[in-house]
Amino acid sequence: MAFSDASLTALRVFREVAERGTLTAAAASLGYTQSAVSRQIAALERAAGAPLLSRRHDGVRLTPAGRIVLRRAAAVLGEIDAAARELAGLPGEGGTVRLGWITSAGAWILPRALTALRATHPRITVVTREGGTPALVRALRAGTVDVALLSSAPPYRAPDDESPALALETLTERGLLLAVPAGHPLARGDHADVADLRGRRWIAGTGQDRVLGVWPGLDERPEIAHSARDWLAKLRLVDAGLGITTIPAALARTVPPGVRVLPVRGGPQEQRRIQLARLPGPVPEPVAHLAEALRAAALETGLTD
Repeated sequence: MAFSDASLTALRVFREVAERGTLTAAAASLGYTQSAVSRQIAALERAAGAPLLSRRHDGVRLTPAGRIVLRRAAAVLGEIDAAARELAGLPGEGGTVRLGWITSAGAWILPRALTALRATHPRITVVTREGGTPALVRALRAGTVDVALLSSAPPYRAPDDESPALALETLTERGLLLAVPAGHPLARGDHADVADLRGRRWIAGTGQDRVLGVWPGLDERPEIAHSARDWLAKLRLVDAGLGITTIPAALARTVPPGVRVLPVRGGPQEQRRIQLARLPGPVPEPVAHLAEALRAAALETGLTD
């Protein structure tokens, strides 16, 4: 079987696996069984004459051959999807930008940027999707988003080690803050000391292979009272007096009335960046206009904080 005979279904399945990071997640997204996904990948590998995925305990990773196939598959499927949109009477790819965003960016940068873009370039259609940074990086690699707003924490490493390296632009860098119930002892002051965070009950979740919601670098095993992936859910649990959590500074103005937000003193400064990421190469005009709107929104919000 020559690679030119590879089916569009197999290419779509492969793109989904590359984006989701596991065969199980890809199967759930596509509505397939895991064995059906495995068969499609096996057929594509036979056509390519080389392994495309490296199976690991935490999911799959693209091989060098897999990166080549993904890059070409993304281009082919992008053209097919664009043709389908045109046939359906929807805007063509030239006027559509697919944007991925993390939750903290969606709370402030995204609404301002999209409102401004709609006023200045009403013919540009922006299709958005929310996700964690690792998932959005995979989506960029898979070609299912054109540009993404990612989060980055010290020491600000590249979001992945794939090639080619993503083009990254820092839009904003802000401190990490502590959210506590208004009646909590820590809420009596205008800040919290890092030493006062020991022995506290935390509301946390997981993301990017680390715990999110616990102050970084504590010299103890934290007590996780409740786990939640959604920032709003975490803040509601704090509001109910069930624990404390950390939040990006960008979310400080969105907390419920019963929550106080405090800076933390002592220890290293905990900064968080929001970065605009895309694959390297020429920037289509709609993407450039969206990027400019995102920059302006980040700057405008930073000046009004």
